[in-house]
Amino acid sequence: MINTKEPRRFPWIWYVLALFVIVAFAFAPIGSVILCAWIANAHGCKVDEGSIHPCIIDGHDYGDLLYQLGVMGWFMLATIPGGLVAFASWLIFLILHRIAWKKRVAAEFLLRFPRRPRQHDRSNCD
Repeated sequence: MINTKEPRRFPWIWYVLALFVIVAFAFAPIGSVILCAWIANAHGCKVDEGSIHPCIIDGHDYGDLLYQLGVMGWFMLATIPGGLVAFASWLIFLILHRIAWKKRVAAEFLLRFPRRPRQHDRSNCD
């Protein structure tokens, strides 16, 4: 019996989503440092990783929060190498999955449309 179902498409969307999660994880500390610098510069506050400085915004002191956001940048020492390892794993898995998928689709195609044996042309034989 011949399988008449269309072959499933390769799940690129899941690989793109996984890549997005890997990149977001690896660069999240950079985002916190950028946010800290943006808020501090917009309100004229001083931020460094040595100590907490007062930063009054609309009557509230956000110096401690800005300090924590700035210091979170040090997580890059773990998240960037972790992201590189995750990216390499993702790439290897993608390549292996794509190769296996192509082989499966090719096998399904050959089952659906088997090759006909060639008829030997005997008129040219001497």
